[in-house]
Amino acid sequence: MPTLYLVRHGRAAAGWDSDLDPGLDDLGREQAQRAAATLAPLGPLDLLASPMARARETAAPLALSWRREPRVESRVSEIPSPIADLGARGRWLRAVVTCDWAQLDASLQRWRADVLAALATLTSDTVVVTHYIVINVAVGAATANDRVVSFRPDNCSVTTLHHDGGRLELIELGREGETRVL
Repeated sequence: MPTLYLVRHGRAAAGWDSDLDPGLDDLGREQAQRAAATLAPLGPLDLLASPMARARETAAPLALSWRREPRVESRVSEIPSPIADLGARGRWLRAVVTCDWAQLDASLQRWRADVLAALATLTSDTVVVTHYIVINVAVGAATANDRVVSFRPDNCSVTTLHHDGGRLELIELGREGETRVL
């Protein structure tokens, strides 16, 4: 049964409502270094990263330590917003995080299913550098919790799960933070 280490990216240089794809700020780069130091003794393991800059930058120190390039996987990317305007995008996300998945439209239901399908394809222990809502998708599936947000993973926290290809089992929640969704 593979172990999945879901790592939330380090602190971004800009908010979700002010930049479509920010990299990490100075603190975020420090967080990524600390996460790499914590995870390095486990590997080298397979390494997967969201295509977003903040996730790829978070994966970089671990990739360097393991001398392994992360595989970029679009299915573990940020929740897709149907809105291009950044301010309206922020309002949209604030509304979404208060919902249950059953309340959301078919495109978001498909995105959620794609996240879970991507995780189900992993056949060996893997570190997945990803995002707040993606981690909540996995934890919600493992705990049968339909809320979009069931816990608040801190930047560079590590949430550990097992999966058998069809079912996720929560081993340990990552450190929670004071992350405020916009």
